[in-house]
Amino acid sequence: MTTNPPPSPAPQLLLIPGLAGDATMWRFQRAVLPAALRPEITEVHTRPEATTVQAMAALLLAQYPGPLLLCGASMGGMIAMEAARQAPGRVVGLALLGTTARPETPEMQALREAAIALFEQGRVREVIEPNVAFAFHPSGAARADLVQDYLDFVLRAGAEQLVRQNRAVIVRPDARLHLPQVKCPVLVVCGEADQLTPLVCSEEIAGLVPGAEFEVVADCGHMLTMERPEVVNTLLTQWLQRGGWTG
Repeated sequence: MTTNPPPSPAPQLLLIPGLAGDATMWRFQRAVLPAALRPEITEVHTRPEATTVQAMAALLLAQYPGPLLLCGASMGGMIAMEAARQAPGRVVGLALLGTTARPETPEMQALREAAIALFEQGRVREVIEPNVAFAFHPSGAARADLVQDYLDFVLRAGAEQLVRQNRAVIVRPDARLHLPQVKCPVLVVCGEADQLTPLVCSEEIAGLVPGAEFEVVADCGHMLTMERPEVVNTLLTQWLQRGGWTG
């Protein structure tokens, strides 16, 4: 008598915010994604021990057992790529939004170090407010509600998180070294006017991962999930359907 092996457990869908981000970044997606996938907006990046991207990925893998579908935006994408490197057998799908696989550049490191010095003095608003427009397409930057939502979650994060997470991003690993070994389905999405992780960064990721899908969102900057939620929702839902994860 033969017995069939037990069915594989359904993966859990984790939504990983970017630097200083919280549930605000993913709220439009969390509301529409399939309940069967138990979508959750993770906050592992906010923990005091989350001092590097590698540590953030390890914390995520330790907190959430079993197979995982990871959707990461900006720094969240860096965490997702690192989790796939650490546990390739557990990460069954990656959606990477407005992110980069490259290590930090000297120019960006200098800018971050200058910002960190001000954050350590408690001068968060002084750093963030003048730079809000860089996060959005001009049409998004003109929307007071969108800008306020962005400012609110960054200010909620506070100086300590901003310092720790910027330092983590400065020393992030070069994910390009392992992306060609990724075997799971990958969706790469970028806003056409992303000034923080430009289109070339997403093109590079898609080119390195065998079989990766690549989508560009028109009239959109870095904050895809907030600027063009309907488009992002459609892209994610269709990707999940193609992967056979929606039942």
